[in-house]
Amino acid sequence: MPDAPMISIIDDDPSVLEATAGLVRSLGYRAATFASGDEFLESDQMEKTSCVITDMHMPGRNGVELQSELIARGNLMPMIFISAFPDENIRARVLEAGAIGFLSKPFSDAHLIEHIQMACGSADQPAGRCQSRRASS
Repeated sequence: MPDAPMISIIDDDPSVLEATAGLVRSLGYRAATFASGDEFLESDQMEKTSCVITDMHMPGRNGVELQSELIARGNLMPMIFISAFPDENIRARVLEAGAIGFLSKPFSDAHLIEHIQMACGSADQPAGRCQSRRASS
C-alpha cells in the first residue's frame, strides 16, 4: 500500500476521524488524519495528499477557508466536504470552487465511497483524478 494514494481526513471529532480512516484504508488507500485545517496545512502530509475529506465546521480554519487556502497555494486536489450543519449556499460555493461532493452527517459509508471513487477511481477504474494538481501559472 505504500504506492496507494494518500487521502487526508480533517475533522475535530476523533470518532469520525477513526471511522473514516478505517473506511479509507479498507478501500486500499493510505489515510492521514488531522484535527483541524491548520494542522493539515502545517503538516508534511499536504504535498503527499491526493484527496481531502474535510469537516466544514472546526475550530480555527473551517472547510471553506481550507479550500480557499489550498486554491490560493495552487493546490487543486479533489475535496469532499462533510457537515453536521449543511447550508445550501456554502454547499453551492464549495462545489463551484471544485469540490467533488458535500455530504451531510450522518452519511452512509456507501455515499462516501461513491464520492471517493469519483475523486480517485475504483478497483474497476484507473485513479485518474486522485492526484494533487498544481494550478498552471
